[in-house]
Amino acid sequence: MISTATPVLAAVDLARVTAAIALLGGNDTATVLAAAVPSLDEDHRAAVAKHVVMDHVALLIFPETLDGLAEDLAAQGIQVSGMTPSVVVRERLSSRYGVPLHELTVGILRTPVTDRNGMPREVEIFAMVTPPELAHIAEDERRHGRENHFALSVRRPDPTLLRGLRATIATAMRPDGGGYNGYENSTILYFRDAHGTDPAFRRLELICAGRFTQLLATHQRESCAGTELLRLLTGAWATQAIATAAELRLLDHLETIGDLPDLAAATGTDQHSLLRLLRYLTALGVVHTSGTRHSLTELGALLRSDLAGSMRPLALMYGGPFYQSFAAFTEAVRSGGESYAKVFGTHHFEHMAADPDLAELFHQSMAASNAMFAGVTRVFDFSATRTVVDVAGGNGELLSRVLRANPALHGVLMDRPHALAAAQARLADVADRVTLVPGDFTESVPGTGDVYLLSRVLHDWDDEQCSTILATCARNMPAHAELLVIERLLPESGGADSLAIPWDIHMLCNTGGRERTESHYRALLADAGFDVVETHALPLDAHLVRARRRG
Repeated sequence: MISTATPVLAAVDLARVTAAIALLGGNDTATVLAAAVPSLDEDHRAAVAKHVVMDHVALLIFPETLDGLAEDLAAQGIQVSGMTPSVVVRERLSSRYGVPLHELTVGILRTPVTDRNGMPREVEIFAMVTPPELAHIAEDERRHGRENHFALSVRRPDPTLLRGLRATIATAMRPDGGGYNGYENSTILYFRDAHGTDPAFRRLELICAGRFTQLLATHQRESCAGTELLRLLTGAWATQAIATAAELRLLDHLETIGDLPDLAAATGTDQHSLLRLLRYLTALGVVHTSGTRHSLTELGALLRSDLAGSMRPLALMYGGPFYQSFAAFTEAVRSGGESYAKVFGTHHFEHMAADPDLAELFHQSMAASNAMFAGVTRVFDFSATRTVVDVAGGNGELLSRVLRANPALHGVLMDRPHALAAAQARLADVADRVTLVPGDFTESVPGTGDVYLLSRVLHDWDDEQCSTILATCARNMPAHAELLVIERLLPESGGADSLAIPWDIHMLCNTGGRERTESHYRALLADAGFDVVETHALPLDAHLVRARRRG
């Protein structure tokens, strides 16, 4: 009689192990980085590769028992080392499926494999004992492969190096948990890109010899999507906390007062409530707290009212009228029309023009972002220019900077009468070289300029209105004149850190306008008869787009 033993390892898992061996044999450190983090440029990947080396490929299999597993693999030509207990993967499975740790048994087997360069590597096989009552875990994990990964070992880990490596990889892949394996004295950091092109490279592990408790705690906290979402959801609270500090002139008082009782007296606030605000502002990086003393950070100093270029008016605008309009943002998304008009009954330019105090705050808030203007005279040479026309130039901040940097230059500021009135003080020291012209840029612009400025104008309007504005400029500008458009540019692809992305939402909500990509502006300019000559980056994620009349 012939007896047939039931294989310990299911055929589907044997096939997965075989595929992992082949995958490891076809790769090395460079190809893993190129496939797993393709959004990193070549220089960054090369820098990472100096400090890491491909260590292994890992997968999770699901035998009913560990007894005989090594022999079963050996029968298939897969020689494995002795089994060691799993710590990190076992804890992850327990947390993911709500199974108590004591009900899970997970071991680690390793089989030697050479990579594409003939270097010795390993396939790391996590084996979870899978009785029938845990079969749902096997089914789910085989489908999603959440524990499958490539591993990179850090050559000489230290806290500073690991922080840099973690931060670099995290720009392309989300933190995905980790842990400390006391059996091997190693800290494990996982990363995942759920949308990676190749499923085999969607998960990466950094193996760091030693224990890095603080780094691991940060990584695990950032691995929780709920924590990140809660931080995002509290963004409005940060806006209001900063706006409240600005309204109370707390940042002015912190310049000379550091203790809580005197701060409360100076701001007319309740001590306990003020302490809670200060704690939040400290977490935001606006205030520095040491013991019972409080002081300004460099960030907080930007909100002092007595400094040139103070961003305090911007905080009051974002925490005031614009904050109110964002409460109706859903309507803007549904209708395509700005929610500011829904909240206040009219477009924000008209609303502010009817309220002198609000109009003044708006002009001050615009001036608070004028750091972007600092680079205009650096990237564009006005020395051959006789007259510069600032179209819809508001309070004249940009024009004043250009004129101060070019003493022989004459300026023309065109805007609505109430804006020109606000600009007189700003332009007082160059008044003998400025002409103020009331007008409507949809109808005409002065025809006397050599250079025309359109700064933060086009993003206030939809494409149709922008086309009208640009056509008006083209029709009235002399043939030799140049046009300088200053706007934030949306990234053509990626670039999630660009300030233009949130500002695009701001324009939708508050003006009905939009931010645009460079190619979008090029198309609008081309339709109006302009050719783009060059583009220069400016501070605060702004850009200068230089254009000339075609022909």
